[in-house]
Amino acid sequence: MSVTAADKNKALHERRQAALPRGLGVQMPVFAAKAENAEITDVEGKRYIDFAAGIAVLNTGHLHPKVKAAVAAQLDNFSHTCIQVMPYEGYVRLAERLNAVVPTRGPRKTIFLTTGAEAIENAVKIARAHTGRNGVIAFSGAFHGRTLMGMALTGKVVPYKVGFGTMPGEIYHLPFPVTYHGKEVAETLEALEVMFRADVDPKRIAAMIIEPVQGEGGFYIAQAELLQGMRRICDEHGIVMIVDEVQTGFARTGKMFGIEHSGVEPDLMTMAKSLAGGFPLSAVTGKAEIMDAPGPGGLGGTYGGNPLACAAGNAVLDIIEEENLCARANEIGDLMVSRIKQMQDTNSLKGVIGDIRALGAMVAMELVAGGDADRPDPDLAKALVARAGEKGLVLLSCGVRGNVIRFLVPLTAADSLINEGMDILAEALKECAAERAA
Repeated sequence: MSVTAADKNKALHERRQAALPRGLGVQMPVFAAKAENAEITDVEGKRYIDFAAGIAVLNTGHLHPKVKAAVAAQLDNFSHTCIQVMPYEGYVRLAERLNAVVPTRGPRKTIFLTTGAEAIENAVKIARAHTGRNGVIAFSGAFHGRTLMGMALTGKVVPYKVGFGTMPGEIYHLPFPVTYHGKEVAETLEALEVMFRADVDPKRIAAMIIEPVQGEGGFYIAQAELLQGMRRICDEHGIVMIVDEVQTGFARTGKMFGIEHSGVEPDLMTMAKSLAGGFPLSAVTGKAEIMDAPGPGGLGGTYGGNPLACAAGNAVLDIIEEENLCARANEIGDLMVSRIKQMQDTNSLKGVIGDIRALGAMVAMELVAGGDADRPDPDLAKALVARAGEKGLVLLSCGVRGNVIRFLVPLTAADSLINEGMDILAEALKECAAERAA
């Protein structure tokens, strides 16, 4: 039976349900056909403004011409040899460039993997090899991936840990301080001292890991005081400080890396997502003496540092510099925050937007009932994402309580397109809030 243009999404949705497991959650019931910069067209020809960027993957936009050209040029030569079998210059050059820009003193080294979770796994392996210890400390609300170690480090049970059995041992979680929710940095640092007195000898801790801005956790920004306290404690006890820049990296926060806002220098840094402009590539970069701890063969992976992805990564670094995307991130953040504040002050939306957060173009608004931080409104967030999608705007929600809308518009998007998307957002939010109040 032939499928009409108007039925393509429905037919594909039915095929997806039959072919893919339910554990692979899908947000939108429409299927992409084409994308460029910050716009996507579905299989039925409908246009969408993309405020999700493939979950922070497309800081340089969909199919940036320089990324396309770099990948095409590499494809004319070879697509794969496996770096462990026969190396290639593109891998080395990209590693050299990351070594030069990460905010860590002294000699640095880099290894490339494929996914952010794989980078996290390898960072923990490297830290354990370097220290001879097992323990790792992470934070509530953190997200570090869906692999076994990634799940264990992630500070959210549903849906990431439910039904997957026993997590790896010697993983500890600290409360992440969020002033909006009455949780201060001093309490977190005190909780760490209590942990060292009551639960685990700090000499058993290999690493502490933190996101400069929690991604899935709600776009809560790690205070400089917290990061500086972590650095001091890690130095005191010989603990490796791992900074997870998977979502915050590559100009998203107004600097190349989110940690740079604090002045803190990590020992190891994990990267992925926007590193390669839509191609699967992740990295661990860190102090050479730590990176060299595992023996030959202890690190690697068949596809890690794929030649096409490395070519894309080198192009991305060029684009960030040539188009001044760090400065552009700050401009976008200012524009989006201004528009959200206008919504917050609108009579029909009074008490709906409880908090607005931004670091560069990493922007979020927290939806609550009656302006009360203790009354999260995840149902409104869910309805807003769906309604915005119907109107042609791709949004993402997040947060341990499911009530945060996060904005990750490509840094290459024009102001006119961003404003068009914000117009859709305002209209959709007013409609959803009115329906809930009725």
